[in-house]
Amino acid sequence: MNPPNTNLRAFNLAVQTLLSSPSQFLPHLTVPTFTHIPEQIGPLLEAQYPPSSPQPQPSSEKEPSPQDKPRITIRALVLDKDNTLCPAKSTTFPSKIYAHLHALRTSPTSPFNLSTAPNSILIVSNRAGSHPRYEDEAVEIEERLAGLNIPVFRLPVATESENGKVNSVEKKPFCGKEVLDWFRERGVTQRADEIAVVGDRLGTDVLMAKEMGSWSVWLRDGVGEEVTQGKRNVLEKMEVWVERYLRESRGFKAPRPRASDQ
Repeated sequence: MNPPNTNLRAFNLAVQTLLSSPSQFLPHLTVPTFTHIPEQIGPLLEAQYPPSSPQPQPSSEKEPSPQDKPRITIRALVLDKDNTLCPAKSTTFPSKIYAHLHALRTSPTSPFNLSTAPNSILIVSNRAGSHPRYEDEAVEIEERLAGLNIPVFRLPVATESENGKVNSVEKKPFCGKEVLDWFRERGVTQRADEIAVVGDRLGTDVLMAKEMGSWSVWLRDGVGEEVTQGKRNVLEKMEVWVERYLRESRGFKAPRPRASDQ
């Protein structure tokens, strides 16, 4: 019998964030399911986060046009698996979700096109790829997505440094540096704010984006209400309530990623 796939440190970070900076617990963009994510995510984010007003210029200088203002460009997607692409603890892709993945990888206008940007999508799960006991699950996912060439991120194993200290990489939301390095090494992007982290959990997916300095996209209904209805655990239900309370009752809004302010 496998031990439980716990993530106590992530829970502690979620509580700390809610107490100290609750706006950081909110997503930058909310959509019902993965099928509602368009090819071009930047314009949706720009509608929520318009460019800052330009600094006053001397009268002799040309006033910047709207085209000169900085745009939000998303070059890479980090996708959760459970309740985002597949029902929890499964490797089955609902037909609509697989079709949308296929469209993102084959559309000639998609920034995630398989031919022009082969390494632009990465699945990062706190199950598949997070531990050797879930390796069969990771392999099965990659086999199902072989035609789309979408890999599962493998959490690096613990290593021992020269001074005897054990260096280990933890699961989401703490593996952001390693995920960003994955994209950098493959020439996808050098900037965290050109990455969108997509998932159904605020305490892991949204907080991972916050830790990375990336944009977060929260899937409010997971893989779909018809699948998740009545199946969410206590923490998942609490996150939905907390998100609504912070946004509607307290008026909070997620701040822009720190990298996008540079």
